[in-house]
Amino acid sequence: VLSFIIFICYIASLAASFMMAPLLEFLLALLLFFAYASKLNEKFKGLHWPLADFLRCVTAAIIYFAISIAAVSKYSDGASKAAGVFGFVATIVYAIDFYLTFNDLVTFLKQGNSDAPEEHKSEGRWSCPAGH
Repeated sequence: VLSFIIFICYIASLAASFMMAPLLEFLLALLLFFAYASKLNEKFKGLHWPLADFLRCVTAAIIYFAISIAAVSKYSDGASKAAGVFGFVATIVYAIDFYLTFNDLVTFLKQGNSDAPEEHKSEGRWSCPAGH
């Protein structure tokens, strides 16, 4: 929702050249929300969903911070200032989401690493080496 508000503010401002970043972030967030809501993350195990969400949060925080600084410092109209302020709020929100997603990612990766040695142990116990 915050990305959509920022997108609308940039459309109404002199800084309309920045409107693409919030639009893309809104669409990516909507896509990931749809994927989680329809349980696509359980159907497609090959894609690392927590990593995709982590990368989205990191890039969004960095991009929002950069364009917010540019919008607030370079343009003087009210819509640009509002978009910049909402962009700073979005930076904070995405930084919090980045931290929470990082914790989920660490848990996800630990689960992946703990499964791998079990598979190797069971393969070594039940299969014979080629020379024996």
